[in-house]
Amino acid sequence: MAHASGNTDVRQGILDTAHRIVGAKGFSGVGLNEILAAAGVPKGSFYHYFGSKEAFGEALLEDYFEDYLADIDATLTEPRLSHAERLMNYWRKWQATQGSIDYQRKCLAVKLAAEVSDLSEPMRLVLKNGTTGIIERVTGAIEAGVAEGSLKIEGEPQATAETLYQVWLGASLMAKIERTDAPFEAAMATTRRILNPQPA
Repeated sequence: MAHASGNTDVRQGILDTAHRIVGAKGFSGVGLNEILAAAGVPKGSFYHYFGSKEAFGEALLEDYFEDYLADIDATLTEPRLSHAERLMNYWRKWQATQGSIDYQRKCLAVKLAAEVSDLSEPMRLVLKNGTTGIIERVTGAIEAGVAEGSLKIEGEPQATAETLYQVWLGASLMAKIERTDAPFEAAMATTRRILNPQPA
């Protein structure tokens, strides 16, 4: 059994190392040698853990979204807060992580969406499933916020969630281009206007 655990640890170590490197350089811009050297894994063993670079890319995105969705679940169920407060905290966390130059686990959905969606259908589908999971959680939080009276929206919760995700995705890309927080400030103002959080 220890052997299987060791294999899992090595595989996870490769993925953890790759998050940092791919997050900085993109998927196509990184060679497997660089990732394996940084992870301290011999090149010959890569295909023992991943069948191809594309399969590795799928695993990398699946691992990222597993962590991301667990994190958003924790944020959106934080005790003693209204659903509106939890949801606004989610957007604040987005700004804090995406706006930081040094943050190690920047959103791979933001980093890789345009790059890999045209290169790999399996990777595009992982991105699609992951972002659908995010939008479903935001939709649920909006529905709960409307039901408790902490949010007052116009239109349907799912359409609102989709719009907000697109606003923040766009803000993340513009923040990269402009190298300022201004797009995030604009996204936050738009989010407040759309969600219309109500005073407790």
